[in-house]
Amino acid sequence: MTLIKSISGIRGTIGGQVGNNLTPIDAVKFATAYGSWIKQQREKDNYKVVVGRDARISGEMIQNLVMNTLVGLGIHVIDLGLSTTPTVEMAVPMEHADGGIILTASHNPKQWNALKLLNAKGEFLNAKEGRNILEIADSNTTLFNDVDSLGKITSNKAYIDLHIDEILKLNLVNVNAIKNANFKVVVDAVNSTGGIAIPLLLNRLGVETIKLYCEPTGYFPHNPEPLKEHLADLSEMVVSKKADFGIVVDPDVDRLAFVDETGNMFGEEYTLVACADYVLSKTPGNTVSNMSSTRALQDITESYNTTYEASAVGEVNVVELMKKNNAIIGGEGNGGIIYPELHYGRDALVGIALFLSLLAEKRTKVSTLRQSYPNYFMSKKKIQLTPDLDVDAILKTMEAHYNNETLSTVDGLKIDFLDHWVHLRKSNTEPIIRVYTEATSQTKADTLADTIISELKAIATGH
Repeated sequence: MTLIKSISGIRGTIGGQVGNNLTPIDAVKFATAYGSWIKQQREKDNYKVVVGRDARISGEMIQNLVMNTLVGLGIHVIDLGLSTTPTVEMAVPMEHADGGIILTASHNPKQWNALKLLNAKGEFLNAKEGRNILEIADSNTTLFNDVDSLGKITSNKAYIDLHIDEILKLNLVNVNAIKNANFKVVVDAVNSTGGIAIPLLLNRLGVETIKLYCEPTGYFPHNPEPLKEHLADLSEMVVSKKADFGIVVDPDVDRLAFVDETGNMFGEEYTLVACADYVLSKTPGNTVSNMSSTRALQDITESYNTTYEASAVGEVNVVELMKKNNAIIGGEGNGGIIYPELHYGRDALVGIALFLSLLAEKRTKVSTLRQSYPNYFMSKKKIQLTPDLDVDAILKTMEAHYNNETLSTVDGLKIDFLDHWVHLRKSNTEPIIRVYTEATSQTKADTLADTIISELKAIATGH
């Protein structure tokens, strides 16, 4: 059982011992710290925080604890109930709120939950803000409000519809073309809130929708991470129903992947590539993804004579670099689309709308679209080291060894070769180096990873 306290929020398994898991006591403790931080940002008479959750089994319990803790601090709560991460992110500025909390453990299994914390812009906190909240949590100095100045909870279940309204208003979402294309799509929402939001969006776009695991019960029918090995049922149904393609999202609807009409994965990495291709074809501009994402985005961006840059891993880092570079689209290779015209957050719903617009305008099959993009293959491995080893020193030695190649030390060590790359990142919590590679074939990617791991071991053992 686990409790992970990080700058991006509080994540843990339900039940067990206080301080070691996400127990009710821990949920109250960190909601208290967040509420106190909100009140420190500026002095005012009324504070407001938006709260929503995915459908996981523990969600209602954790949400009630969090909301009533905020009430005790005199903070008014807008309760979105069952919602999505991007919907909560959009609701914060639409409500002129001071922040937001999403109760979701993303792609983690059902025993997990988390408090994901947003600022007044509806964006994830930066490292400094996250550390501040962790410090407040350990201080035990919070003063709660008296009975005459408690907050109130107001329910508002309209925000998924409002979120969809904003998507359909976007200039690049070609509603008429999508309606005229007569698409048939299978949706796997892993029995979470995507099962509410995605059919609503598709219905507004005139897409025939076949629902698979769209009941928001929180009982995930398969591992909720949208990877090929978990999606046999979706692939089978796309083929048997003669659908144009399949859509799968994670429980909080910020990651998006597609299955083509033959039942094969479009590739989670290529969700962003396809959406960026469409956006760049209409409005040329810069793009950003993290260092562990496919090089295909850089290839597509440069084909439009615009600039690609890579950030450190983590959504907050991608957003920061997107703002700096005025990127018109960005995201992460895990199927996370960030389209600033809507908001600065990974959003599967806007990704679906952009992808449908691309398909409708190109009048092509999903498998044919995938074949039109550069073909890269990834390997993701790790090397376990003994606790006494200096991981930074090992990475420094690798940096010196490959000093003739294009290097980046923004986030660990990335080595760019002519047609492949390696990204080495150390874990913050254990003596592990994560080894990500990408090459023009799976064999090359795997072989490259094994070669790098051998070199790391040789450095670690002095051989």
